[in-house]
Amino acid sequence: MDIEELTKSQLLLLMILVSFITSIATGILTVSLLDQAPPIVTQTVNRIVERTVKTVAPSLPATVVKTIISTPAPSTEDLVTSALSSQSARTVLLYGVSANAKTPALSVGAYLPKAKMIVTVLAGTPPSKTKTEFLNGASATTTFERSHNGMALYSIADTTGLPKASTPDLVLQKNLKLGETVLSVRGNGSATTGIVSHITGKGFYTTLPTLSAGTTVVDLSGNLIGISSGNKDRLFVSADAIVTLLAQKNATTTSETSATTTPAT
Repeated sequence: MDIEELTKSQLLLLMILVSFITSIATGILTVSLLDQAPPIVTQTVNRIVERTVKTVAPSLPATVVKTIISTPAPSTEDLVTSALSSQSARTVLLYGVSANAKTPALSVGAYLPKAKMIVTVLAGTPPSKTKTEFLNGASATTTFERSHNGMALYSIADTTGLPKASTPDLVLQKNLKLGETVLSVRGNGSATTGIVSHITGKGFYTTLPTLSAGTTVVDLSGNLIGISSGNKDRLFVSADAIVTLLAQKNATTTSETSATTTPAT
Protein backbone atom coordinates (compact mmCIF):
# COMPACT_ATOMS: atom_id res chain seq x y z
CA MET A 1 0.00 0.00 0.00
CA ASP A 2 1.29 3.46 -0.93
CA ILE A 3 1.54 5.95 1.94
CA GLU A 4 -0.40 8.46 -0.11
CA GLU A 5 -3.38 6.11 -0.06
CA LEU A 6 -3.61 6.12 3.75
CA THR A 7 -6.55 7.88 5.35
CA LYS A 8 -6.15 10.65 7.90
CA SER A 9 -6.89 8.22 10.75
CA GLN A 10 -4.29 5.76 9.50
CA LEU A 11 -1.70 8.52 9.14
CA LEU A 12 -2.41 9.66 12.69
CA LEU A 13 -1.97 6.13 14.04
CA LEU A 14 1.28 5.76 12.08
CA MET A 15 2.65 8.99 13.59
CA ILE A 16 1.73 7.81 17.10
CA LEU A 17 3.48 4.47 16.50
CA VAL A 18 6.66 6.14 15.22
CA SER A 19 6.68 8.56 18.17
CA PHE A 20 6.22 5.69 20.63
CA ILE A 21 9.09 3.65 19.16
CA THR A 22 11.34 6.72 19.06
CA SER A 23 10.67 7.53 22.73
CA ILE A 24 11.50 3.96 23.79
CA ALA A 25 14.74 3.99 21.79
CA THR A 26 15.69 7.38 23.29
CA GLY A 27 15.05 6.11 26.82
CA ILE A 28 17.16 2.99 26.31
CA LEU A 29 20.02 5.03 24.81
CA THR A 30 19.89 7.56 27.66
CA VAL A 31 20.04 4.86 30.36
CA SER A 32 22.94 3.12 28.61
CA LEU A 33 24.92 6.36 28.34
CA LEU A 34 24.30 7.24 32.00
CA ASP A 35 25.57 3.82 33.10
CA GLN A 36 28.88 4.55 31.35
CA ALA A 37 29.11 8.20 32.36
CA PRO A 38 31.38 9.51 35.17
CA PRO A 39 29.67 10.07 38.56
CA ILE A 40 29.75 13.87 38.09
CA VAL A 41 27.59 13.57 34.95
CA THR A 42 25.07 11.32 36.72
CA GLN A 43 24.89 13.73 39.66
CA THR A 44 24.27 16.66 37.29
CA VAL A 45 21.45 14.80 35.53
CA ASN A 46 19.88 13.91 38.89
CA ARG A 47 19.92 17.59 39.91
CA ILE A 48 18.22 18.58 36.63
CA VAL A 49 15.54 15.91 37.16
CA GLU A 50 14.94 17.08 40.73
CA ARG A 51 14.52 20.71 39.62
CA THR A 52 12.23 19.65 36.77
CA VAL A 53 10.05 17.71 39.21
CA LYS A 54 9.79 20.75 41.48
CA THR A 55 8.75 22.89 38.49
CA VAL A 56 6.02 20.56 37.21
CA ALA A 57 4.95 19.26 40.62
CA PRO A 58 1.96 21.63 40.99
CA SER A 59 0.36 20.07 37.89
CA LEU A 60 0.92 16.45 38.97
CA PRO A 61 -1.20 14.33 41.32
CA ALA A 62 0.12 14.31 44.91
CA THR A 63 0.74 10.54 44.87
CA VAL A 64 2.93 10.80 41.75
CA VAL A 65 4.98 13.66 43.18
CA LYS A 66 5.48 11.80 46.45
CA THR A 67 6.72 8.68 44.65
CA ILE A 68 9.20 10.60 42.48
CA ILE A 69 10.63 12.66 45.33
CA SER A 70 10.87 9.75 47.80
CA THR A 71 13.00 7.61 45.47
CA PRO A 72 16.07 9.70 44.53
CA ALA A 73 19.02 8.01 42.84
CA PRO A 74 21.78 7.13 45.35
CA SER A 75 24.90 9.30 45.20
CA THR A 76 28.42 7.90 44.85
CA GLU A 77 29.02 8.64 48.53
CA ASP A 78 25.92 6.62 49.46
CA LEU A 79 27.14 3.68 47.38
CA VAL A 80 30.62 3.79 48.97
CA THR A 81 29.38 3.94 52.55
CA SER A 82 26.82 1.17 51.95
CA ALA A 83 29.38 -1.14 50.31
CA LEU A 84 31.94 -0.55 53.08
CA SER A 85 29.33 -1.19 55.76
CA SER A 86 28.43 -4.54 54.19
CA GLN A 87 32.08 -5.46 53.74
CA SER A 88 32.90 -4.55 57.34
CA ALA A 89 30.21 -6.95 58.59
CA ARG A 90 31.79 -9.76 56.55
CA THR A 91 35.46 -9.10 57.39
CA VAL A 92 37.01 -11.56 59.87
CA LEU A 93 40.35 -12.45 61.45
CA LEU A 94 41.45 -16.07 61.77
CA TYR A 95 43.46 -17.23 64.82
CA GLY A 96 44.80 -20.52 66.04
CA VAL A 97 42.39 -22.28 68.41
CA SER A 98 44.82 -21.91 71.35
CA ALA A 99 45.79 -18.31 70.53
CA ASN A 100 45.80 -15.74 73.33
CA ALA A 101 45.03 -12.04 73.18
CA LYS A 102 48.57 -11.13 72.08
CA THR A 103 48.85 -13.75 69.35
CA PRO A 104 48.79 -12.20 65.84
CA ALA A 105 46.10 -13.34 63.44
CA LEU A 106 46.93 -16.06 60.95
CA SER A 107 45.07 -14.28 58.18
CA VAL A 108 42.23 -11.97 57.24
CA GLY A 109 39.17 -13.52 55.62
CA ALA A 110 35.62 -12.90 54.48
CA TYR A 111 32.38 -14.43 55.72
CA LEU A 112 30.05 -15.82 53.05
CA PRO A 113 26.66 -15.98 54.84
CA LYS A 114 24.74 -18.09 52.31
CA ALA A 115 27.43 -20.80 52.16
CA LYS A 116 28.22 -20.48 55.90
CA MET A 117 31.86 -20.38 54.91
CA ILE A 118 34.95 -18.29 55.57
CA VAL A 119 37.25 -17.73 52.59
CA THR A 120 40.87 -16.76 53.21
CA VAL A 121 44.43 -17.09 51.92
CA LEU A 122 46.96 -19.05 53.97
CA ALA A 123 50.58 -20.02 53.30
CA GLY A 124 51.49 -23.64 54.00
CA THR A 125 49.15 -26.28 55.40
CA PRO A 126 45.90 -24.78 56.75
CA PRO A 127 45.11 -25.69 60.39
CA SER A 128 42.20 -28.08 60.86
CA LYS A 129 40.37 -25.60 63.10
CA THR A 130 40.59 -21.87 63.70
CA LYS A 131 38.97 -19.28 65.87
CA THR A 132 37.27 -16.72 63.63
CA GLU A 133 36.65 -13.26 65.04
CA PHE A 134 34.41 -10.62 63.48
CA LEU A 135 35.18 -6.91 63.70
CA ASN A 136 32.29 -6.38 66.15
CA GLY A 137 33.84 -8.87 68.60
CA ALA A 138 31.67 -11.91 67.80
CA SER A 139 33.59 -15.15 67.30
CA ALA A 140 33.07 -18.73 66.20
CA THR A 141 35.10 -21.92 65.78
CA THR A 142 35.59 -22.80 62.14
CA THR A 143 36.57 -26.11 60.54
CA PHE A 144 38.81 -26.54 57.50
CA GLU A 145 36.92 -27.82 54.45
CA ARG A 146 39.17 -27.57 51.41
CA SER A 147 41.86 -25.49 49.75
CA HIS A 148 43.41 -24.75 46.40
CA ASN A 149 46.43 -22.67 45.39
CA GLY A 150 46.80 -21.07 48.82
CA MET A 151 43.09 -20.21 49.17
CA ALA A 152 41.18 -22.01 51.91
CA LEU A 153 37.57 -22.49 52.95
CA TYR A 154 36.45 -22.91 56.56
CA SER A 155 32.90 -23.82 57.55
CA ILE A 156 30.88 -22.42 60.45
CA ALA A 157 28.53 -24.95 62.04
CA ASP A 158 26.75 -22.56 64.40
CA THR A 159 26.00 -19.03 63.13
CA THR A 160 24.02 -18.02 66.23
CA GLY A 161 25.20 -14.67 67.55
CA LEU A 162 27.13 -13.76 64.44
CA PRO A 163 26.56 -10.31 62.91
CA LYS A 164 23.92 -10.05 60.22
CA ALA A 165 25.66 -9.71 56.87
CA SER A 166 24.42 -9.62 53.30
CA THR A 167 25.60 -12.31 50.89
CA PRO A 168 27.76 -10.70 48.19
CA ASP A 169 27.56 -11.60 44.52
CA LEU A 170 30.85 -12.96 43.15
CA VAL A 171 31.96 -10.93 40.12
CA LEU A 172 33.92 -12.86 37.48
CA GLN A 173 37.16 -11.34 36.22
CA LYS A 174 35.82 -11.02 32.66
CA ASN A 175 33.35 -8.43 33.99
CA LEU A 176 36.01 -6.22 35.61
CA LYS A 177 36.89 -2.91 33.97
CA LEU A 178 40.01 -0.76 34.15
CA GLY A 179 39.35 2.28 36.32
CA GLU A 180 36.52 0.58 38.20
CA THR A 181 36.23 1.71 41.82
CA VAL A 182 37.28 -0.89 44.40
CA LEU A 183 36.80 -0.81 48.17
CA SER A 184 38.23 -2.82 51.03
CA VAL A 185 38.09 -3.10 54.81
CA ARG A 186 41.30 -4.17 56.57
CA GLY A 187 41.52 -6.55 59.50
CA ASN A 188 41.78 -3.59 61.90
CA GLY A 189 38.50 -2.16 60.60
CA SER A 190 39.96 0.70 58.56
CA ALA A 191 38.69 1.30 55.04
CA THR A 192 40.54 2.07 51.83
CA THR A 193 39.48 2.87 48.27
CA GLY A 194 41.14 2.71 44.85
CA ILE A 195 40.61 1.60 41.27
CA VAL A 196 41.42 -1.44 39.13
CA SER A 197 44.73 -0.54 37.48
CA HIS A 198 45.67 -3.70 35.59
CA ILE A 199 44.04 -7.02 34.67
CA THR A 200 46.13 -10.09 33.82
CA GLY A 201 45.65 -13.82 33.38
CA LYS A 202 46.74 -14.39 36.99
CA GLY A 203 44.35 -11.86 38.52
CA PHE A 204 44.25 -8.09 38.77
CA TYR A 205 46.03 -5.16 40.38
CA THR A 206 44.67 -2.03 42.03
CA THR A 207 45.85 1.29 43.41
CA LEU A 208 44.99 0.10 46.92
CA PRO A 209 47.87 -0.04 49.42
CA THR A 210 49.41 -3.38 50.37
CA LEU A 211 46.74 -5.49 52.07
CA SER A 212 47.13 -8.57 54.24
CA ALA A 213 46.58 -11.98 52.69
CA GLY A 214 42.90 -12.89 52.63
CA THR A 215 41.60 -9.31 52.57
CA THR A 216 38.77 -9.09 50.06
CA VAL A 217 37.81 -6.20 47.79
CA VAL A 218 34.35 -5.21 46.57
CA ASP A 219 32.85 -2.90 43.96
CA LEU A 220 30.46 0.01 44.57
CA SER A 221 27.53 -2.41 44.79
CA GLY A 222 29.24 -4.39 47.55
CA ASN A 223 29.86 -7.36 45.24
CA LEU A 224 33.02 -9.36 45.93
CA ILE A 225 35.51 -9.10 43.07
CA GLY A 226 38.71 -10.56 44.51
CA ILE A 227 40.93 -11.49 47.44
CA SER A 228 44.45 -10.34 48.28
CA SER A 229 47.20 -12.90 47.68
CA GLY A 230 49.36 -11.04 50.18
CA ASN A 231 52.43 -11.04 47.94
CA LYS A 232 54.73 -8.05 47.47
CA ASP A 233 53.33 -7.34 43.99
CA ARG A 234 49.88 -6.68 45.50
CA LEU A 235 48.18 -9.18 43.21
CA PHE A 236 44.49 -9.91 43.80
CA VAL A 237 43.06 -13.30 42.93
CA SER A 238 39.74 -12.84 41.14
CA ALA A 239 36.43 -14.09 42.52
CA ASP A 240 36.51 -16.83 39.85
CA ALA A 241 38.78 -18.83 42.16
CA ILE A 242 36.29 -18.51 45.02
CA VAL A 243 33.48 -19.71 42.76
CA THR A 244 35.58 -22.75 41.79
CA LEU A 245 36.48 -23.52 45.40
CA LEU A 246 32.86 -23.28 46.56
CA ALA A 247 31.79 -25.59 43.74
CA GLN A 248 34.16 -28.39 44.72
CA LYS A 249 32.12 -31.19 46.31
CA ASN A 250 34.90 -33.31 47.76
CA ALA A 251 37.00 -31.90 50.60
CA THR A 252 40.27 -32.79 48.91
CA THR A 253 43.39 -30.76 49.46
CA THR A 254 45.28 -30.06 46.27
CA SER A 255 48.90 -28.94 45.96
CA GLU A 256 49.58 -25.60 47.58
CA THR A 257 51.55 -22.90 45.85
CA SER A 258 53.92 -20.86 48.00
CA ALA A 259 52.76 -17.35 48.87
CA THR A 260 54.47 -14.57 50.72
CA THR A 261 51.97 -13.14 53.19
CA THR A 262 52.00 -9.89 55.09
CA PRO A 263 51.06 -9.66 58.80
CA ALA A 264 47.36 -9.18 59.38
CA THR A 265 46.53 -5.63 60.31
